[in-house]
Amino acid sequence: MNDDDKPGRPGQMETELSQRKARGRLGRDVQSKIGQQLRAMYDNVVSEGVPDRFSEVLRQLDERKEQDKGSA
Repeated sequence: MNDDDKPGRPGQMETELSQRKARGRLGRDVQSKIGQQLRAMYDNVVSEGVPDRFSEVLRQLDERKEQDKGSA
């Protein structure tokens, strides 16, 4: 008799890890609803656009990159 054959011990399919994995799965309907809500939230963020100060910083970085290429 090895350790896995002892009475009262969980079998391979009944380990705590496998039980957690089974409980942690979401149904397709729940995943779909979460996806819809995330898309709705991020669509609003995307539609806000980039603030002018960020655009200016990006433009300056591009200029520096071009200068660095020219001097290399």
